[in-house]
Amino acid sequence: MTEKFNGPEQGSMYDKVFRENMEDTLPDVIKDVLRLHIVKSEEIADDIQHTKERRPDLLKRVEDDQGKVFILHIEYQRDNEKNMAFRMAEYSIMLQRKYGLPVTQFVIYIGAGKPNMPMRIRNKYLHFWYNLLTFSEIDYQVFLNSDKIEQKMLAIFGDLQIEDTEMILQQIVQEIENKDIGELEQGRYLKQLRVLMQLRNLEKTSIKNMALTGKIFVEEKDILYIRGEINGEIKGEIRGEIKGEHKKALEIAQELKNEGCSSSFIARITKLSIQEIEAL
Repeated sequence: MTEKFNGPEQGSMYDKVFRENMEDTLPDVIKDVLRLHIVKSEEIADDIQHTKERRPDLLKRVEDDQGKVFILHIEYQRDNEKNMAFRMAEYSIMLQRKYGLPVTQFVIYIGAGKPNMPMRIRNKYLHFWYNLLTFSEIDYQVFLNSDKIEQKMLAIFGDLQIEDTEMILQQIVQEIENKDIGELEQGRYLKQLRVLMQLRNLEKTSIKNMALTGKIFVEEKDILYIRGEINGEIKGEIRGEIKGEHKKALEIAQELKNEGCSSSFIARITKLSIQEIEAL
């Protein structure tokens, strides 16, 4: 299935989910995916500026079990970028110049199909390469066996058969339900799950278990569904009904806000996001 994105807003939503969860998933990703044995890690600035500014997805100064200290740079990539090798080379040179340490780089491909990006630059004056990993070729059990929800959700990007999908989603949803967290936090995890499902082209129609569908999607109040980001194409009359529901929710939210209710309370009642409520 060809991957489709509805403009930069949707793309930034995927990026936001990965950035939100990177810190929690990093130790397991380093150990189980990158196969590095890191014993020490510390924050370093992730804005690189020389003649231009670059913002890496993830940047750490690390030390492995052999005592080697280096910069670990990871990029999550959902598109096949023809100039990826040059982009990574720019990062590498700027990082080495700034920190005076060797740089180990990984591009983790999370898009549809197989990556076909060049991994090397080889000419008379420059030899450069980076590591390219594809989530869809990694055993999903590596992620599903984690005790972290953020890590479990990455299982849907692993090497799985279609018959595994519902089992994986069921386990993730069960973990979210069993977690001792509030409704808002549960809602945040479910929204992240829906975003990641679409990135892997797992739409609602691929789930035969209606009970599971109902837990993941609440169509009449779900913002992703309202924007057409789950089903891609929504018939005009259905779209109109859903927009009407959304408008009604906004009106209720405005009334509650005028009465002095908190944003978290309004979000619980209307199922709108905190950002939408605070923008009113």
